[in-house]
Amino acid sequence: MQNKSTLAEIENRFDHDVRRFSNLETGQLTTLDSSFNMELMAQGIAKYYPQLSSVLDIGCGAGNYDVKLLQYTSPMHMTLSDLSMPMLLKAQERVEALNTAGTTKIVKGDFRDLSVGEETFDVIMATAVLHHLRDDADWETSFSNFYRWLKPGGSIWIFDLVKQATPSLQQLIYDDRYGRYLTSLKDEKYRDEVFAYIEKEDSPRPLMYQLDLLRHVGFKEVDILHKNLCFASYVAFK
Repeated sequence: MQNKSTLAEIENRFDHDVRRFSNLETGQLTTLDSSFNMELMAQGIAKYYPQLSSVLDIGCGAGNYDVKLLQYTSPMHMTLSDLSMPMLLKAQERVEALNTAGTTKIVKGDFRDLSVGEETFDVIMATAVLHHLRDDADWETSFSNFYRWLKPGGSIWIFDLVKQATPSLQQLIYDDRYGRYLTSLKDEKYRDEVFAYIEKEDSPRPLMYQLDLLRHVGFKEVDILHKNLCFASYVAFK
């Protein structure tokens, strides 16, 4: 893990990539089924919480998931957190335009250092952010915090890069199948560039590892929403 990107390096990359992360129609093209998962999670949250009042989005980026959620339910108290201030400002601008009768708060920094009260939120969203966690302690502490921050009956909604626990399946799904998809977006050079920054910046864990850990820290019900190759969305209820 010592050769992975530092938080400062990750922050710098996202500071200069706001436009790409502001596309509500496509989401991130390198992320399989991004727009589909935005719709699925927004609809799922709105259906489960018809009186939704408080949401925390960690690693909110430019606010795509928040904007999508506000198309189905509003107003609410929204807290947006991200390493990148340019991302946060763009997210705030987009969210406040829709959440006019609610409140919008932005918090810059590492979500692991967030200071929020226990049982504060109905919903936490974590999309394309947890793959930046590193060791087991990092993962367990983060998931324990999510549990503490949620109200009884609250839930964490996650969409992220995952890996297979079985090496041969990881090669098939990630190197072969996902690699073929990336090549189709542009060419083999582009595929190699994406693989290189994933290797440098990310440290995803298997889906089952994460589902088991959610139960371990106290979540009573865990459900898979969608999985396509090396990307998955899932939810856990307190």
